Amino acid sequence: MLTDVEFVTQFSTELGHDYGVAKSYVRDVPTQALLQIRSFTHKLTELLAKPKRITFDSPNLYDRIEMLNRKRVINVRTTRALHKLRGDGNRGAHPEKYHLTSEQLLELSEKSIEKLLSLVASLFTQVTTNPLPEYRFEAFDSFAGRDLCYRAVMESDPQAQYLVGMSLKTKALMQREQEQALAEPEEEQGSPPDKFSDSTFKKAEYWFTQAADSNMDALYESGVALIHGYSGKVDIAAGEQVIAAAAEANVANAMALLGYFHLVGGESIKLDSDKALHYLQLAADLEQSEAIANLGVLFYQRGDLEKAKHFIAKAAQAGFPHAQYHLALMLARGEGCDADSIAGEQWMAEAAEQGQVDAMLARAQSMLNDDNAFGCDLSQAELYLREAIKYGHSVPAMIELSIALADGMLGKIDVVGSAALLKLARERSNPQELAVIEPLWESLSLQVENVLSMTDNTDEVASLQRAKELLS
Repeated sequence: MLTDVEFVTQFSTELGHDYGVAKSYVRDVPTQALLQIRSFTHKLTELLAKPKRITFDSPNLYDRIEMLNRKRVINVRTTRALHKLRGDGNRGAHPEKYHLTSEQLLELSEKSIEKLLSLVASLFTQVTTNPLPEYRFEAFDSFAGRDLCYRAVMESDPQAQYLVGMSLKTKALMQREQEQALAEPEEEQGSPPDKFSDSTFKKAEYWFTQAADSNMDALYESGVALIHGYSGKVDIAAGEQVIAAAAEANVANAMALLGYFHLVGGESIKLDSDKALHYLQLAADLEQSEAIANLGVLFYQRGDLEKAKHFIAKAAQAGFPHAQYHLALMLARGEGCDADSIAGEQWMAEAAEQGQVDAMLARAQSMLNDDNAFGCDLSQAELYLREAIKYGHSVPAMIELSIALADGMLGKIDVVGSAALLKLARERSNPQELAVIEPLWESLSLQVENVLSMTDNTDEVASLQRAKELLS
């Protein structure tokens, strides 16, 4: 019986090789596995289009999948499967932006391999005209990770060094997000204690620097390391120049970031709208979703709302959560298009599902305050608010959840939870937010005092006293 790699190789020799590489990375470099899966999906669209002599008019994977669907080369189920794999690849590129833990990232990469294999099986007869053979799935292993480390250390292989650096960077970013989610307000204002992420970032920068002379992706990452101070020392100007060099070597992420620097200005890079357009367009042509979104920002700044909406929509379709949020706002306002509140709510829901903090807050507010809201679910509203607080330290989310708990909007009254959130919001608030908090503080204090004067329930008195302490 064929193994799964042999089976995919019978489907396509090139894709069989790519599938084997992606699978080998799952356990030790899951981000790379997901990026390989996205590349596999891109090549698969070419394979499906070739017999029908279809020429794609866009490099964008979303557009290619939709064209195959319109031409009836693939059915609805296959279309959805391809879009799902495309989305998984986007999450792999920036797992920290989707608030993934290491365990969730590993699970995502494993499931994506399984979905990819299932998709190949469903298309096997269509593509090869042969009957579907029997095959067995071989378990994931960690041989690739050990091989990468060996090649990085013993053979000074630049690609292996780069991939080791990327594995460490991904781990560090997820560590830092969890550390920030658990950080106390005073830690954020002062000097926080040493974190696990600090040492992991240093290790990542070391390997990027080792590979930078020969690997241009590593060169770009070494520039990012300088800007963000992976080693403990920030050098923005030097980092910008390294990224500019990587951009000249046609590294998509570097061109996207250099275009962003020209769009907003950097320490050593001047504002230049034309250069921003040049580099962002080059990166967008390589399907870099943040570059596509920033092209939308550029045209929005220029007042060309139709072009702005076009690019922001493309980035949203590519799975970029921030673009999905901004597309929702543009649709609701009718900017660059006819106003469409229903489509706007759908994109807002999509962005919230992907962890975009502003979208989660907006969806929660809509669910709590609008009886006709799209997909109204009070438990989901509470989850969104808690996620926005955890990952975005959002003061408006703290205020919203505090009100909901005090008023029983979530099916329960929790004055201790309400008081704790309001106290946290006041500690983190700006003057405008504080003006909203103060009357709520007084109202909740009065509510606690009134109930204390009327109840003799021991447990309730203990909770109310705790709330009173928090508000004192």
